[in-house]
Amino acid sequence: MVKRGESLDHADLRGTDLSGLDLAGQSLRHAKLGEALLVRTNLRGTDLTGASLWHADLKYADLSGANLEDADLDFSNLEGVTLKGARVRKTTFPLRRVTMNDVMNSVQTGRRLTVMVVDDDEDEEPI
Repeated sequence: MVKRGESLDHADLRGTDLSGLDLAGQSLRHAKLGEALLVRTNLRGTDLTGASLWHADLKYADLSGANLEDADLDFSNLEGVTLKGARVRKTTFPLRRVTMNDVMNSVQTGRRLTVMVVDDDEDEEPI
């Protein structure tokens, strides 16, 4: 689809391996990318408005200048992601693993995100 220049808006790419692809400048508005592999994918300037990236693996992806407004990145692996100049209004981030200060710092400076390891059992009630 990318090679043919077809629109990726509203595409259902859940669980697809897109690792290492150059998707710079593509429009993926409202695309379903849940559980997709986007490791080291070039997403510079990509329009991901309203896209679902729930539980996607974006390790070391470049999202510089991307439009992430209303995108859902909850439970995504954002280790090493670059967000310089990205638009993140109303974006859902995995806040238990990445702080908003780190997100905004990456948007402003281009610094890569570092993901915190969270013990999922720490919030559970004792039996």
